[in-house]
Amino acid sequence: MTQATEQDGRAPVVIVGAGFSGLSAAYELARKNIPTVLIDPDTEVGGLAGSFDVDGVPLEKFYHHWFRSDVDIHRLVAELGAEDNIVYRPTVTGMYHAKSFYRLSGPLDVLRFSALSFIDRIRLGLLVLKARKVTDWRELESRTAKEWLIELGGPEVYRVVWEPLLKGKFGEYAEQVSAVWFWNKLVLRGGSRGKGHKEELAYYRGGFAALAQQVRETIEDNGGTFRLGRSVTGFVREGDRVSGVTLDNGERIEAAEVIVTTATPIASGLLDGHVPADYLERMDRIEYLANICLVLQLDRSLSDTYWLNVADPSFPFVGIIEHTCFEPPESYGGRHIVYLSKYLPPTAELYRMDDADVLDFALPHVQRMFPAFDRSWIRDHHVWRARYAQPVVCKHYSEIMPPMQTPLENVSLATMAQVYPEDRGTNYAVRMGREAGKMVAERLERHPAIRPEASRAV
Repeated sequence: MTQATEQDGRAPVVIVGAGFSGLSAAYELARKNIPTVLIDPDTEVGGLAGSFDVDGVPLEKFYHHWFRSDVDIHRLVAELGAEDNIVYRPTVTGMYHAKSFYRLSGPLDVLRFSALSFIDRIRLGLLVLKARKVTDWRELESRTAKEWLIELGGPEVYRVVWEPLLKGKFGEYAEQVSAVWFWNKLVLRGGSRGKGHKEELAYYRGGFAALAQQVRETIEDNGGTFRLGRSVTGFVREGDRVSGVTLDNGERIEAAEVIVTTATPIASGLLDGHVPADYLERMDRIEYLANICLVLQLDRSLSDTYWLNVADPSFPFVGIIEHTCFEPPESYGGRHIVYLSKYLPPTAELYRMDDADVLDFALPHVQRMFPAFDRSWIRDHHVWRARYAQPVVCKHYSEIMPPMQTPLENVSLATMAQVYPEDRGTNYAVRMGREAGKMVAERLERHPAIRPEASRAV
């Protein structure tokens, strides 16, 4: 077993995971001249915002955008001096229901939504307004999304609009999902309206991978290092503290502090044997859905809709996201990029299919929705999977959500399952990571004997 430390012999802060939470924690520590080591089994940084190559241009494996209300990610970009790389564009949102397409990007679209009676269209519009008047999410914690949505809009609005989306997203967990989760979604979309009440979303020039790489370079310029393609297998314990971590190659890395940013089931495995059983039981109550994303590169567009929610239980994907209705196809050599996304248990047949079988399975459904579509349109395709893609937010979630500080005095937890009452996303990953970085930095300042030697300032 070997040991890795900083050149001066003092232990760095070890960060488990190099997604945006881990990157943001390391960035925050770099601002305070504290060196870090980030460890991730992937060979690139970015986590769920990781990318692949399309005609020489990086593209997210799983569709990404920001809302105007995402202040934490915008603040990070501003600090990096890269605000000119953020582009805002109006987008079109729609719904597929009963073999028909409906645009749902604004109030007038709601009034034209003929899948509902006129009075229920009014109820749908009022539902959104009523939801956005809720200022304290705690008053919704004891209610399911189903209960709350039926109360606000009536049973028919729920049956036509919300129930198919909840079941498409959460499957067997649909009726357990908290009203808080749904409330947050409605508030987010309302906060992203531009002039004329049109929804405007933000994207980063060069893709999210470009931003992740820029954060990485900033960290490295200030003493941080990365160990990619490696997994943390355990902690080295000394009393109530962790003195280091072990890797899958048998190596040991000493640590002044540890920040774990992985999904809670992975974090629970690392903490097992080091923390009380009731703490682990609390973490293990959090359920996760996996995600499978089929990405099509087409020689022409499917539609003019960026985000198409599918309210059809016979369609195997919950959404069709035509990325190039947002970021122009010229960015990808003229190719049109379409994501077909599905959240599902990891035991589901679709999740376990070979990539070629996923494509064969999906195409008849796409052709049913878009009769003109033909397989010859496809120039390339990719299938991406994420085992821990979506925590299931149930009633009283705040009572089971683990705190950032673990029972080990120098081990912190900063995961997507802790951004509640918000939902997962790069904005909240940045917020969570920076909060963890600040907490660790403050603790090291109080204990200068274990504080790593300062590196160059950001």
